[in-house]
Amino acid sequence: MIDKRQHIAGNSYTKEIAGIDVHVYGAHIFHTAHREIWEYINQFAEFNQFVNAPVAVYHDEVYNLPFNMNTFNRLWGIRTPEQARQKIQSQVQALGIAEPRNLEEQALSMVGTDIYNKLIKGYTEKQWGRDCRDLPAFIIKRIPLRFTYDNNYFDDRWQGIPIGGYTPMVEKMLRGAEVLLNTDYSDWVKVHPNCAAKTIYTGAIDRFYGYRFGPLSYRSLRFETEELPMENYQGNAVVNYTAREVPYTRVIEHKHFAFGTQPTTVITREYPADWRVEDEPYYPVNDAANNAQYEKYAALAKHESNIIFGGRLGSYRFYNMDQVVEAALTLARQERW
Repeated sequence: MIDKRQHIAGNSYTKEIAGIDVHVYGAHIFHTAHREIWEYINQFAEFNQFVNAPVAVYHDEVYNLPFNMNTFNRLWGIRTPEQARQKIQSQVQALGIAEPRNLEEQALSMVGTDIYNKLIKGYTEKQWGRDCRDLPAFIIKRIPLRFTYDNNYFDDRWQGIPIGGYTPMVEKMLRGAEVLLNTDYSDWVKVHPNCAAKTIYTGAIDRFYGYRFGPLSYRSLRFETEELPMENYQGNAVVNYTAREVPYTRVIEHKHFAFGTQPTTVITREYPADWRVEDEPYYPVNDAANNAQYEKYAALAKHESNIIFGGRLGSYRFYNMDQVVEAALTLARQERW
């Protein structure tokens, strides 16, 4: 296993600060609806019972996520699902958007003005670095509206955080394998061209091919982490900040992932950032132009006899953690080793 960073576990890497397992590259919450994946991953870690129930802050207002009856009650003072449906439907109908031309119109046609303006618009513009009117409609295919008082963000049957963090889990996965850290694969393979019969490459596919068809588009992230001399900073593991003028998208308080009682706390502010070739790519921008460009690289990849491309960057697609495991297990069954 070759990694250019000084640690294993990639973006799921956790390290201990003041007795708290800190998610160094942002919150990673494992969740899945597939028993096979859950049983597989539990070979390497015992998971706690953490349930993801983020909240959103819009100026001085606090709302539950995902959009549910608690959200609707806070917005409009209503109590029943029927009242909530009528409120949303009346706002959607008043807009009269028949064919959404961009993300803003797509979202408005699904949830109306109040939810969009307070909880979607600013957050989305920070995340993508563009005005919602300049983003394609297909980015938001659906917006989950739950007409129950359930704050569990995921519908999946199983979810949790590895007790002790993700790094020990990955250590168990790599047991028996040779690990090279602080090593750039592209440099290393020039010196060791016949190092393996087959290589699973999870770096950026366009970088692998020297940006032959130009760089694909990605979004990057910047993290600011600090230890604070208090027991509890925000009362929740994940708090989203949806107002456009707040520069970060969310604040993570890591101890709440593990129900920590330490006398201090550690928080991380997460800032979306434009990506340049020298930056770390975190997730692909899967619009039509980039997907078409990726297909050119994918065509080259089909001719590789001993290179397999995988992961978010190698496949140029957004994967959740369980989806990565599923793709890896499928590959392991299909591939001739």
